[in-house]
Amino acid sequence: MGIKHQVVKKHCALYNADCCEVMPSLPDESVDFVIFSPPFGDLYSYSDDLEDMSNAESYDQFFDHFSFLIGELYRVLTPGRIVAVHCMDLPIFKRDGGMIGLREFPDDIVKAFKNVGFAYHSHHVIWKDPLIAATRTKAIGLAHKQLVKDSSVVRAGIPDEIVAFRKPGENPKPIQHPNSLTIYHGSRSIPKNLDRFITEENPKLNKRSHWIWQQYASPVWFDINQTEVLPYRKGRDKDDTKHICPLQLQVIERCMLLWSREGDTVLTPFMGVGSEVFVAVQRRRKAIGIELKTSYYRQAVRNVKQARKLSKNGEGAGLLGD
Repeated sequence: MGIKHQVVKKHCALYNADCCEVMPSLPDESVDFVIFSPPFGDLYSYSDDLEDMSNAESYDQFFDHFSFLIGELYRVLTPGRIVAVHCMDLPIFKRDGGMIGLREFPDDIVKAFKNVGFAYHSHHVIWKDPLIAATRTKAIGLAHKQLVKDSSVVRAGIPDEIVAFRKPGENPKPIQHPNSLTIYHGSRSIPKNLDRFITEENPKLNKRSHWIWQQYASPVWFDINQTEVLPYRKGRDKDDTKHICPLQLQVIERCMLLWSREGDTVLTPFMGVGSEVFVAVQRRRKAIGIELKTSYYRQAVRNVKQARKLSKNGEGAGLLGD
């Protein structure tokens, strides 16, 4: 395998390598939960490496490459367990040679996973501020001046999405919450009148836990803090203009809570600066992270070291911003 660097400890294994080269070395059914944000087809380029899926010559070529990984995820995942994929519809620009519009990337991901044998399990839409998106992307469809000029071109903002897939079979290790839900991962405040249920031991009567669950079970997550991400600027190479956008920690926290338990092994094949492994280690899971880009990998190692300290001290999420 072409592993450039690695850190292997009791609580984590981090690899600076191509995930398609590392995955075949993992034992069958050795992973309990998978969460990641894949390269968004041919929209962004993350590095100049030939193995980088974002350097595919076409959208179809990307899925040829990506489908190999999905097959490996199916092999290493425990039966009855979940893969959670962060994605979004992708804009089509004039420079692509076609009509301006949207490409249904999440739908194509669903088809690819189902083709391998996964069951389509769950789908959450994550609200994003269209003004922030307009400022960042300069999309003409989100511009107020376009509304004034010709509103036939305007469109809604593009939300993030979490699409989840379950491997067939009976889950040998049930993910139980005997104390109900006590911590809420989101920007909304739990109603004060529910505080009296904090010590309620009967799950049927614990209205505070019911409130938290209703937010998590909602098909639209309205209160994800878009700025609550790990430090990433130090993960950029000098003069690096490539795209980098870490997944929000609150999204990972929710997925980790719902679909894994303490002691589980969590895998992310596109580690980036380490957001998924950061949460996994902090929440007392074992983490496997694979990242092709060396500068991202080094930042991930730094972030995971901090997560280990927070886990030992029993502290909540930290290390935000730069």
